Amino acid sequence: MLDWLNGTWALFASAFISSTLAPGGSEAVLAYLVSEKIYRPEWLVMVATAGNTLGAMTTWGLGLLAAKKFPLPGFLSEKQQKALGIIKSNGLWVLLFSWLPLIGDALCFAAGWLNCAWFPVAVLILVGKFARYAVIAWALL
Repeated sequence: MLDWLNGTWALFASAFISSTLAPGGSEAVLAYLVSEKIYRPEWLVMVATAGNTLGAMTTWGLGLLAAKKFPLPGFLSEKQQKALGIIKSNGLWVLLFSWLPLIGDALCFAAGWLNCAWFPVAVLILVGKFARYAVIAWALL
């Protein structure tokens, strides 16, 4: 039982860290666990999606706090300023792509900076991240 919990907690932690401002490799952890066939793939996709979505919402929260402390966009990195422009011009739908490397974290941060409502942000992030993990797990079955 403890080994079972360790694998899912490791996946959750990896997914959470991968979706904050720190780099990570939750896809590799998911791929390994799916290939081991110890866990149900559906369960692994749910755990990874939950961790990655909560990490992205943490990044959204950091953007919200940063906007209050430093209200001028000049304090943002070039990547974050680009993400602000993308969200302003395309709307929240771009958060379906928050799973993308490099720009995904910046999109979540920018959504917080722009004070976008948490519920639609969370739903769009969850859908995008779920789709990515589901495709990875399905490809390995």
